[in-house]
Amino acid sequence: MKEQMEIRTYEPGDKERVLELLRLNTPAFFAAEEEQDLVYYLDHELEQYFVVIVDGKLVGAGGINFSEDRCTGKISWDIFDPAYQGKGIGSRLLQFRIDILINNVDIQRITVRTSQLVYPFYERNGFVLQQIVPDYWAKGFDLYQMAYSEK
Repeated sequence: MKEQMEIRTYEPGDKERVLELLRLNTPAFFAAEEEQDLVYYLDHELEQYFVVIVDGKLVGAGGINFSEDRCTGKISWDIFDPAYQGKGIGSRLLQFRIDILINNVDIQRITVRTSQLVYPFYERNGFVLQQIVPDYWAKGFDLYQMAYSEK
């Protein structure tokens, strides 16, 4: 039987599950101290954030933020239930957001800030490495600044 997948806009009632997803990925992909950053993001920096529902269960989330001049779209806070990673769901959510940005006439550039642990995923999906900053997110979690090369 094929899974039913839906991408919808984040709602405040999704917050606890999104935080649970982060905890499920700590320390494999996130440092423990990043949880407070995510709480702050969800409460104060949210611009466009989406969740992925598979068979009625919230299994992933990811957002879009914009530069001050609104010319750069930033892919932000991708988090997936480990049981659903590697199934193409993350790529579908990423492409969903890239399509939104490509169809926005003001957007000239699409970027993502990630770590050395996840950058190959973005590389496979059209992003090119621009810069590395060691220990940026936390000790052992480097910043990999990437830009989308298809736009």
